[in-house]
Amino acid sequence: MKNLAILGSTGSIGTQTLDVVRQHPDRFRVFMISANSSAARLVEQALAFQVPHVVICNPEKYGEVRSALPDSVQVHLGIQAACDLVQAPEVDEVVAAMVGFSGLQPTLSAIRAGKTIALANKETLVAAGELVMGEAARYGASIYPVDSEHSAIFQCLAAAQGNPVAGIHLTASGGPFRSWSVQQIASARKEDALKHPNWEMGAKITIDSATMMNKGFEVIEAKWLFNVPAGKIHVVVHPESVIHSMVEFEDGAVIAQLGAPDMRVPIALALSYPERLPLDGKRLDFSTLKGLTFEEPDLEKFPCLSLAFDAIGRGGNIPCAMNAANETAVAAYLQGRIGFYDISRCIAGVMQRIGHIHNPSLEDIFATHREASSLAESFLGL
Repeated sequence: MKNLAILGSTGSIGTQTLDVVRQHPDRFRVFMISANSSAARLVEQALAFQVPHVVICNPEKYGEVRSALPDSVQVHLGIQAACDLVQAPEVDEVVAAMVGFSGLQPTLSAIRAGKTIALANKETLVAAGELVMGEAARYGASIYPVDSEHSAIFQCLAAAQGNPVAGIHLTASGGPFRSWSVQQIASARKEDALKHPNWEMGAKITIDSATMMNKGFEVIEAKWLFNVPAGKIHVVVHPESVIHSMVEFEDGAVIAQLGAPDMRVPIALALSYPERLPLDGKRLDFSTLKGLTFEEPDLEKFPCLSLAFDAIGRGGNIPCAMNAANETAVAAYLQGRIGFYDISRCIAGVMQRIGHIHNPSLEDIFATHREASSLAESFLGL
């Protein structure tokens, strides 16, 4: 029986993690769940899974959560409570599924307690990849990727038996605007951008997919997770989302991981590795596949992908600044306050203005996030 702490339990990854737990109650118990503001869903989860510790980060929602749960459930307030609970001796594995930069602090707390991490929070490695991986090595924390692409790479590398990697091919669906013109995309409404063709995800990550910033984040994550230079990581658009990513070796052989687009598969693997647990869900039916297509990403349509490669090339605190600007701009877009391409223009502007720190400390990373967020707000006139 493995005790889990789920950071961001009410989001897309969190709810699908709980579905895996629901299918395997003999294997997993939930020790802690957390959410920012989704009080009603948090209460529902706490009752359904008999969770002893619940964290709500928004102080305005604390009373609602506390009054809805029995006294046997301990309700905690704030991000520091989450940081403390993931270090509890009862916790075996932490699912880091919070969205945004806010996931960095509790994930680092879990790493410093030597916990196993099922990592779904992209921003942790984007903003502070070198620091995070250094701390994981220092404290002996294992990190298993939850992103379907990184899980695919992880599985392909496991089959490689240590042979050198010639290149990593990260697949991308192309998002909802793959076949749109630049002019059409420029006037895209929020409702259009949120219609992902293959995956069901939260609003922020769905917009990141539409801009392809999400794929840029994944390039940076792959660099740190697998210790591969960014120059060996290639993005290929694969609209069917059947191949989740590929690894190429020095003899020219390519190993790919295939599957139906179901995030519960990489979640379950991250919780049970090296064992594979049975799961209910759709399976690939090769007799119905009419073909698999691939194409180069269009960087004119999706400048955010270029910005991500630029950020990792410059290194230091620049990826952190890029992430902070993206968070601010995406939030403004979801509020209907800016246009689609204002997102990439804002990120580029912040990356040009931010001071470059080549070897940032953790304090530098937090300061960069604050400064870049402020610069982004000024750039957008918010």
